[in-house]
Amino acid sequence: MKYKSTRGDVTNRTFEEALYTGYAEDGGILLPETIPKIDVKVLKSWTNLSYVQLAKKIIPLYVSEDEIPSPMLNDLLDSAFSRFSAPEITPIKRLPGGLNVMELFHGPTWAFKDLALSCVGKFLQYFLSKRKKHLNILVGTSGDTGSAAIESVRGQPWIDIVVLLPRGRCSQIQELQMTTVLDNNVHVYRVDGTSDDLDIPIKLCFQDHAFTKRHNLSSINSINWARIMVQTVHYIYAYLQMCPSCDDVVQIVVPTGACGNVTSGIIARKMGVPLEFVCAVTQNDVVARTVKTGDYRIADHVIPTLAPAMDIQIPYNMERIWYVVSGGDCASIKKLMKEFEETGSVTVPEEISDAVRKVIVDTFVASDDVVRKTMKSTWDTYEYLLCPHTAVGVGYHYYQMQRNPEDKKIRVVIATASVIKFEEALQSASIPYTRDPRVAQLFESKQKYKDLNKGEDWLQMLRDKIEEIDKNRV
Repeated sequence: MKYKSTRGDVTNRTFEEALYTGYAEDGGILLPETIPKIDVKVLKSWTNLSYVQLAKKIIPLYVSEDEIPSPMLNDLLDSAFSRFSAPEITPIKRLPGGLNVMELFHGPTWAFKDLALSCVGKFLQYFLSKRKKHLNILVGTSGDTGSAAIESVRGQPWIDIVVLLPRGRCSQIQELQMTTVLDNNVHVYRVDGTSDDLDIPIKLCFQDHAFTKRHNLSSINSINWARIMVQTVHYIYAYLQMCPSCDDVVQIVVPTGACGNVTSGIIARKMGVPLEFVCAVTQNDVVARTVKTGDYRIADHVIPTLAPAMDIQIPYNMERIWYVVSGGDCASIKKLMKEFEETGSVTVPEEISDAVRKVIVDTFVASDDVVRKTMKSTWDTYEYLLCPHTAVGVGYHYYQMQRNPEDKKIRVVIATASVIKFEEALQSASIPYTRDPRVAQLFESKQKYKDLNKGEDWLQMLRDKIEEIDKNRV
């Protein structure tokens, strides 16, 4: 298995090279040169596999035996998922009225990012210790990615990680999960801006290819292929759990920010799994607008909402989605992204937009009021707590059932995070709660971070920090 850029100028990369790569040298994002197909009989034969057993079938399709031998890969996966609190890893909660919620939050930081990043940390540890090579990881987060990335690599001798978070725009608990990590290889910055603001100096760092190479700089945001790869597993697992003896299409409702999670689902569909998708978003509705109309442009500003991890202005994985649905049309993707990067706006070609809408069959925009009502009604009716991001997706299910009570579609809503991380949202929805002991411990812990304030040169400060890390290692 080899990898190439969505823009076509970078090809023939190994999985190890893809693992280290953020944006490729041509500005694109890596994907497999070919996406493997799963025969329907083979797919059905996996019905009774556990989540981890299924992962051991899917991930070797993308990782060559000569890079990670099967016994070692299996050991890495066992280790990655050993810290999950639910034996099923991603259990599906089946509630009345056809509401099926797939819980992806049973990992160490209580969010779906743990599924992929636990594996990415193990893959990095394997290759870096084998090569005796140091890696600097640079990560921007809107909420959950930072803590999951930190947890996956903290204490590793071959890695330093620099994380930028938007100060005051995460939940307080999300922020504490990052600022209370005291390991020497973890460096946290609170940025006076949005998650899109902090992405700018990060991307500029990676665009300086000499600097990136000199400091062995990488990222494990959802531009990292290995994250997309691992996330295909939970979509295939959802299908096998919901449709073990039928050939119906399963609809997955995905609370959507930068589109990394739904990209994984679309790749699972490309592999031959009968899936379709709904992207549920906050009032920062760039994904919904792009899917419905093909109008892809940067919004004037980001609206802070109760679901901060989804408050995204630039869903950069749309580029991967366009590539996949267009059959790998690198020339069109390259032209499209060149115009977007020069002007901040582009009209997606109609043939690509049509292909997207065959896969992402609907979108849903949820206001904070909808989020509150959804959280409250789900608690009052089922005594089931939703985090605000998951409530965006469940809000779509309620909307559909109100429009068509006879709707018999097999639908699964992705639950992206545990509600214990979002006490502010519970208060806003007037839901009584008792603080989880794990959260209480965070509030009592020491913190370690630096602030990046408006008016300061964030790019230079990042470059200086990375220089300092490597200098101190010598």
